[in-house]
Amino acid sequence: MNNKTPEQAPLRVLIIGSGFAGLGLAMRLRQQGVEDFLILEKGSEPGGTWRDNTYPGAACDVPSHLYSFSFEPKTDWTRRYAPQAEIFAYVRQCVAKYQLQSRIRCNSEVAEAEFDEQAALWRVTTADGAQFSARALVSACGQLNRPLYPKITGLERFAGESFHSARWRHDIDLSGKRVAVIGTGASAIQFVPQIMPKVAKLHLFQRSAAYVLPKPDRAYSRFELALMQRFPWTQKLDRGLQYVYHEARGVAFFLVPWLMKPYRANFLRQLARQVPEPELRAKLTPNYPLGCKRILISNDYYAALAQPQAEVVNEAIREISERGVVTADGREREVDVLIYGTGFAASDFLAPMRIRGLGGLDLNQAWRDGAEAYKGISVNGFPNLFLLYGPNTNLGHNSIIYMLESQFPYVLSCLQQLDQGVRYLDVRAPVQHAWNQRLQHDIEHSVWEQGCNSWYKNAAGKNTNNWAGFTFRYRQHTRQPDWSDYDLVR
Repeated sequence: MNNKTPEQAPLRVLIIGSGFAGLGLAMRLRQQGVEDFLILEKGSEPGGTWRDNTYPGAACDVPSHLYSFSFEPKTDWTRRYAPQAEIFAYVRQCVAKYQLQSRIRCNSEVAEAEFDEQAALWRVTTADGAQFSARALVSACGQLNRPLYPKITGLERFAGESFHSARWRHDIDLSGKRVAVIGTGASAIQFVPQIMPKVAKLHLFQRSAAYVLPKPDRAYSRFELALMQRFPWTQKLDRGLQYVYHEARGVAFFLVPWLMKPYRANFLRQLARQVPEPELRAKLTPNYPLGCKRILISNDYYAALAQPQAEVVNEAIREISERGVVTADGREREVDVLIYGTGFAASDFLAPMRIRGLGGLDLNQAWRDGAEAYKGISVNGFPNLFLLYGPNTNLGHNSIIYMLESQFPYVLSCLQQLDQGVRYLDVRAPVQHAWNQRLQHDIEHSVWEQGCNSWYKNAAGKNTNNWAGFTFRYRQHTRQPDWSDYDLVR
């Protein structure tokens, strides 16, 4: 790394990423009257996953009142489950209200960051060579920001158009086209029903069937919207009720996984009603317990797959040819467009950035057996580095915004320590180890370990993504840092 000192004075805090995590922390800093921070954003504008995912039908699978900041409520969501455009507009609203435009530097992808022990500063270099220094570095990159492309022979051979759902090509008209969709995750179940009426033929290649439950979505009535505008406490009440309802589902996720069995039986009854054709139904029946992978919600997915122009293919893909997709049985399906609905590199938390801590310790090396952090926030050997939505803070049962709002005060308390004569704070290795041992023990008894592979796990099968507990317990853990957990260097 170039050790030239950056021209500008060191910042109090440098935040990487301007999705909900980075913006939420910046909003909290603003509320405290702090000006001395900067957000580096690799995209052309803020918004994170809600800027990137503009595919047809993109929407949140957490209710809108729960998927927004408690300290920045929005009483005029049009639907119970907000569509992408509305969430993106909310993000821009937050940026404008808190006057964050001047604190965000777009088109600035962080290439590397190194902790300078002498100066107790993080030295950060972006892909375009700009340099920054800061007393604290906050990674707010999220877990779903790097599209994952399938490792299939011949991808580059395909002569037609191809793109990932998170990089949707709106300039390509799918009308009358033969389309192959690879993957059946949360994005595919939203865009497949949207494009089905246009295409001549749609081949959906699935590795394993998903559990797709009905989505309790509807538009808010004019009366409800007027009520929430007039009496904002009614919005808070709705948010509270939704929180309790979602939190209660945690009992089946990580306390009593066998409770999922009656839910599975109910799912199979619904599937039989929605997909009467036995052969198609067999293909769409998951062969693992409900909840082991992400549960998806949609009201039109199964109906779309029952259309005459749809084909669900369970056969493994052997290769991509110039003309289409070749399956293991040697059959070639000729297509005009290839869409990857294959999700994100969720377990590579800070990749492709190169992060070096004390003594030049490389974060990839520290995480060679799988990412881990203390409370999902601090990593031993990387002082004054704080992760938002870090390892094992993702949820299967509630809203990630609640988890972020638990992390903000914790990080802000650590930043205050740095203003009170502490040069740097580094979480102690035994503390981090004990936390993660306990955490992995809890995960072992959860529904995610009932015999399936999912994006919650890394290649070695370690669950690096999920929190296996109630969110209110996580909030208790993060209420206030225990300074004995850290080496405080004054």
